[in-house]
Amino acid sequence: MGLRVISVGLFITTVLLGMKATALGMPGGLSEEKPMTPEVQELINEVRPDVEEHLGRPVSRFEGLNYKTQVVSGLNYFVKVDIGDNEVVHIRVYHTFDGTNTLNGVQHFTDKLDRPISYF
Repeated sequence: MGLRVISVGLFITTVLLGMKATALGMPGGLSEEKPMTPEVQELINEVRPDVEEHLGRPVSRFEGLNYKTQVVSGLNYFVKVDIGDNEVVHIRVYHTFDGTNTLNGVQHFTDKLDRPISYF
């Protein structure tokens, strides 16, 4: 009887933890693609100067289209950004738990604007 109660308790705990991990994104894995939010747009606006420096020029637009997240010792945001002139960049921004945002990667595309976001 006692073993059955423990087994049921472990099962329920595992299911609940799995539901929480799914909601946040599996630690280390990328979440599903999500529509842009004002909060994520604000976050990427902070790194716009770094993206322009990486590209070697200013951009006419900087509008996030959609994003994925990755849970690490903070949160990585992988964001598809329309930079105007039929160009997009995928950027990776590391967001620490204390609120610091750092650009950690840029991919520049001019040929396949509908390219899905993937890890880089």
